[in-house]
Amino acid sequence: MQGTKLFIVFMFLVSIVFSGYQCSSTELTSAKLYIQQKNYDKAIEALQKEVQKNPKSDEGYYLLGVVMGEKEKYTEMIDAYKSSLAISNKFADNISSSRKYFWANLFNKGVAYYQRGAKASDKDSVKLLFDQSINAFNSAINIEPDSADTYKNLAFVYMSAQDYDNAISPLEKLIEKEHSLDGYKFLGEILYAKGNEFKYKYDNNKVLSDSLEAMKYFDRAINVCEEGRTKYPEDADLLLTLSNSYIAANKIEVAIDAFKTGVQKDPNNQYYRYNYGVLLLGKNDFAGAEEQFKKALEIDPEYYNASYNLAVTYVKWGAHINKIADEKGDLNNKEYKDKYQKALPYLEKIVQNKKDDAQMWELLGKVYSVLGMADDANNAFKKADELRK
Repeated sequence: MQGTKLFIVFMFLVSIVFSGYQCSSTELTSAKLYIQQKNYDKAIEALQKEVQKNPKSDEGYYLLGVVMGEKEKYTEMIDAYKSSLAISNKFADNISSSRKYFWANLFNKGVAYYQRGAKASDKDSVKLLFDQSINAFNSAINIEPDSADTYKNLAFVYMSAQDYDNAISPLEKLIEKEHSLDGYKFLGEILYAKGNEFKYKYDNNKVLSDSLEAMKYFDRAINVCEEGRTKYPEDADLLLTLSNSYIAANKIEVAIDAFKTGVQKDPNNQYYRYNYGVLLLGKNDFAGAEEQFKKALEIDPEYYNASYNLAVTYVKWGAHINKIADEKGDLNNKEYKDKYQKALPYLEKIVQNKKDDAQMWELLGKVYSVLGMADDANNAFKKADELRK
């Protein structure tokens, strides 16, 4: 998953304005005094008596909501506010301000707990702080369910805690509220990963795959990413998850058509080109893959993944040609070496930029070997061994 974020927050401070004491009942007058003294338990007693004696006391329910909020009893707070508004809208502005105040407090607490958890080194402390952050954000959502930022932060905390199942719902809400790129991207990744979990389940080294359940998640990932790419057609991560989900769902032809259409509509989109090339490579359409990766590199010469996959295309193409020649007994066919030769400059550039990638050094060593460059091959294999150690 992507790295977590720090969150920018604000404090929404409000003051509660109470009406004058004239015409107030004894219970209301007492409750207001108790609230000023921050004696909230006594205030609750007085206000409960007030609403029992006077079920139409809009002010009584409003003040009861305020006190329940101060006691961090947010469900009771919301119920009391609803009761007040059901009677009249006299305290609607006060209730709106109060809800924002408590929402902001909980939002800030959620952020603070998350930040402390992200810095903690003890596993138990991390779990405790992330749980407190989750509880704060969930309470904030109950108070202000229309805030997209709360769903976003809650999802990030779940993902940081590696609780991806529970991250799904707030990410879905984030998409619903503001069609967020993060929502599409992370939800797509989670659904794709869940599909793989069911596709490659193991128990005591026995495969217990559930292909039907896996397909459900892959299809959900495809739907999320397809919707996301209509709004964010140039996000590489989103497009990669989309193509991977199509492949995992055995819908390669559908994926090829989708990305081919994308290339036709937006030929200068290197990400469409790249993912289309990956799909073509998966079908051993080497010439088609070569064309797309080269086009992607024309658009963005530093596109690492395109360079890597173009090199892989040439290596696989060469191996394919050599295999066919062997099957035909054509021992003089040297065409395959031309493909390995074409892979060489891309691989050499890659290892210069990523010198600590053992796998790339080993692949480069194999190419050198095929081309008869023994010393270079030995050096590349030696470098790969050193990195693995």
